[in-house]
Amino acid sequence: RLRRVALRQSYAFALLLLVVAVSINYYLQPNFFQPGILSGNLLLFVPLMLVAVGQTAVVIGGGIDLSLGAIVSMANVIFVSLMSQEPSPSRILLALAAGFLAGILAGALNGFCVAVLRFQPIVTTFATSFIFAGLALYVLPEPGGAMPPGLVNFFYTNPLGLPMVLWVVVISLLLWGLLRSTRYGPYLYATGGQDLSAFVSGVPVSSVRFISYCIAGLMAAAGALALALSTGTGNPIGGTDLMLQSIVAVVLGGTRLSGGQGGVVGSIIGVVILSLIQSIVSFSGAPS
Repeated sequence: RLRRVALRQSYAFALLLLVVAVSINYYLQPNFFQPGILSGNLLLFVPLMLVAVGQTAVVIGGGIDLSLGAIVSMANVIFVSLMSQEPSPSRILLALAAGFLAGILAGALNGFCVAVLRFQPIVTTFATSFIFAGLALYVLPEPGGAMPPGLVNFFYTNPLGLPMVLWVVVISLLLWGLLRSTRYGPYLYATGGQDLSAFVSGVPVSSVRFISYCIAGLMAAAGALALALSTGTGNPIGGTDLMLQSIVAVVLGGTRLSGGQGGVVGSIIGVVILSLIQSIVSFSGAPS
């Protein structure tokens, strides 16, 4: 019975690991649950949280995206390069539109190569990651630039009295729930579970996979914006570490790399677990 429950709730192990990590953190850091400290710690992982949501959609559909870190870097420098210290509203809208469009187009390129040309996802996205990383260095050869102080301050505030990280989690879960309530949701799980059976049943497998990579590109751009707001500047290699961390978070959350099982809830829990593990290492006094 426990095994059946664990299979239905793919993030059951992640919840158990989360309780253990929280307990250890509280032992090492007694003020761990103070709202300011807890919110500040989790806010740093908003970029990874958004990237992990996009990676989840791709993995559930039976693929994988090794270029998300490079897409984050590319969108990050686009956001920063098109803004200034005191940009006009139209300038801000232009920068946001350009950054998100770049993320979607990057995801569309990956989706076209994987879903239409039938290239292997791991090879394709590894190759395109060099293209996106090169574009990031072309736009901004070295770290620099600055985000508008007003936007940065808003990122670190608590809108309507709720921490920004909570808003990100709630909006991500609402969007994921909306996605699953449409026809695309079951199609995505069917494609990742057994693409041939799904195709025979009338599921447009190629379109489903193509859209999943576009979603991943969009979420990577959102993560790039969060990264730019959290640091206040641009970095052409700022998203490099997010790629592997997003995969780890997805797997920790119970999403199978073979596809067809998992969800955003588990991936968000996986991101929190990763942040808590890093906190444990820091507060335990372990030598570097």
